[in-house]
Amino acid sequence: MSQESTVPGEVVETAEIPEPGAVTIVVPTFNEAANVRQLLRQITEAVPARLPCEVVFVDDSTDDTPEVIEKAAQDCPFPVTVLHREEPVGGLGGAVVEGLKAATSDWIVVMDGDCQHPPSLVPDLVATGERANAGLVVASRYLKGGSRAGLAGSYRVFVSRGATWLTKALFPRRLSGISDPMSGFFAIRRSAVTADVLQPLGYKILLELAVRSRPRGVTEVPFVFQDRFAGESKSTAQEGFRFLRHLAGLRAASPVARMVGFGLIGLTGFVPNLVGLWGLTAVGMHYVPAEVLANQLGVAWNFLLIEHLLFRERRRHQRWWDRAGRFALLANADLVLRIPLIALFMHQFQLGVLSATALALVTTFVLRFAGTEALVYLPRRGREKPGRDSRTARRSV
Repeated sequence: MSQESTVPGEVVETAEIPEPGAVTIVVPTFNEAANVRQLLRQITEAVPARLPCEVVFVDDSTDDTPEVIEKAAQDCPFPVTVLHREEPVGGLGGAVVEGLKAATSDWIVVMDGDCQHPPSLVPDLVATGERANAGLVVASRYLKGGSRAGLAGSYRVFVSRGATWLTKALFPRRLSGISDPMSGFFAIRRSAVTADVLQPLGYKILLELAVRSRPRGVTEVPFVFQDRFAGESKSTAQEGFRFLRHLAGLRAASPVARMVGFGLIGLTGFVPNLVGLWGLTAVGMHYVPAEVLANQLGVAWNFLLIEHLLFRERRRHQRWWDRAGRFALLANADLVLRIPLIALFMHQFQLGVLSATALALVTTFVLRFAGTEALVYLPRRGREKPGRDSRTARRSV
């Protein structure tokens, strides 16, 4: 508590506002040469001298952005580091994870390099986290006093709102207290980051951090999303598909969710199976070999969806042809096993044909799911391969 005298002879106690600790500002960049000089100027003007600060650019650019950063950093009163990645593993989210690992301060602020996130809010983000003893402070466009004015066009506004609604519907508990899970502007304590558990895909790293790291104590501050200083948005349809894949992977992180997803994907496999059966019999093939071949279409369909939606982070454990072969073997063994199981249930437990078939389907489904996890995607002990080397070059300027 601090003491302040307002009237001669009288002392009034006032609440002491915590001073923010040191901060590392992590900025992922991709071809932002026209923006970084302005961004560093804004950071210099916004961050007070009493707040120890460093800026870490994690760069995936194909232009001269690293060289521009080095020249602009000569006018900065704080350390500036450029981590240039030759291979942009994980996209923008992967770049942020590289920056989180390189940060040395107690607080890490993540912001974009296009000047749409105002650096003037950096001290407030950190001070709010200290005041609330929070692990994560999100700059939200949807709190009172915030605005998404910098979103160009009604289409991007619609997409942003739709993505926000979808993510909060899929993760209502883990995103509780976060009104803007699509925000790319936030502060997080370094102690709240578990970098090894992160599996970023695309540019929505806040969602990845909130769901996988689960920082304790979340608060928000409003901010006005600014217009781009220069250049064009990197948001594309391809990034949108990566975001949906990322959502599916996060939602399938638990075994129960994976089993549900496994079943839903299996149901969709009936479509290519039936289409293939119709096409093969239409050209005169006997229905028995036609059914066997058509079943392989369903197996291939299921394998592709499961690879990209359920087990994306485990694909490095075996080669793709090894995984495909094991998966096909399990899928076809399902057909061979189902008929004996139906006969067993009918004769041993006196079930009718429909009940026996339904029970056999459930049994083989559970066995297929367990077999897929254990034989196709479970890492073999002592043989797990490390992630791909991003070949990052570090330069302090």
